Amino acid sequence: MAVRRITPNILSADFEASGRFYRDLIGLGGGDGLDWIRFFGGEVREVQLSVMKLDVKAGIHADVSIEVDDLDDVYARCVEAGADIAYPLTDEPWGLRRFFVRDPDGTVVNVTQHHG
Repeated sequence: MAVRRITPNILSADFEASGRFYRDLIGLGGGDGLDWIRFFGGEVREVQLSVMKLDVKAGIHADVSIEVDDLDDVYARCVEAGADIAYPLTDEPWGLRRFFVRDPDGTVVNVTQHHG
């Protein structure tokens, strides 16, 4: 199993203000996405910051996203260890397979793998 990238997820109540901050002040490119999430970053895919409203499917905010190459393996290890699964293993319509798990301190981690 390999980790492909890690992306912080910033909770935002005002996409316009967040966009101005991350584009105009910080200098990140992008700002496109869905009606509940925007992606900012640089020239390479591995440099990404997600600014989002409350997750539309899970109903909770994931603090960080970690993309892996074998989601089933990670999920199985989390379940076997008795980890707190906050959102079940799901194939999302936007091309991701994912689940949310809480770390020992309660941080919600969105573990993903692209499918399709």
